[in-house]
Amino acid sequence: MRKITLPTLFFFLTTVILAVVLLVHNTGVEKERRYDSSTVMSRITYMQELALVKHNYTGVISYKDYMKILNINVPLTDKYFLLKYNGYIKAGVDFDLIKVDVKNDSTVHVSIPQPKILDTVIDEKSVQVFNESENAFNPIKISDYNEALSREKNVMIRDAVQQGIYAEATGQAKMAITSLLREMGFSQIHITEELVTPQRR
Repeated sequence: MRKITLPTLFFFLTTVILAVVLLVHNTGVEKERRYDSSTVMSRITYMQELALVKHNYTGVISYKDYMKILNINVPLTDKYFLLKYNGYIKAGVDFDLIKVDVKNDSTVHVSIPQPKILDTVIDEKSVQVFNESENAFNPIKISDYNEALSREKNVMIRDAVQQGIYAEATGQAKMAITSLLREMGFSQIHITEELVTPQRR
């Protein structure tokens, strides 16, 4: 019978202990990396600000109006002005409406809603007035400036949509979510967009 030396026994015990430690550590890491749908959702909601798309604007507004009688413009009562302004539009996906379904430790499905305009801002401090009329019969009022700026916000939204701000917002949201989920250890990431069913009139 072969005699086991003390160094051999020590090496054997050390190897066994090391193997057990690594097994326990790896098991703990696997447990730590396990996520459920609610945990993933809570991590995603913190990222909303990173997924916003912002378009900056510098525009000029031309305003002209008349006094009216029976909805007919009265001659020599026109008032007009030009406004120059700076503003911005923010669009994005509402992360509170995202749905998460964790299939297993490597696979997750995320459903995101349609993007929308979240903010339309004209910086009032940037507004400059040019070429103002001075008509005693129909003087310019503060409400005229406010009306012009309010109308311009609709123009800004229309232009932003035509330039593809919704597609940018969806793409930005997908990129941010994918990056986070990969960091969390998911390798099979499926992101779909919710469809909007047209309403019957």
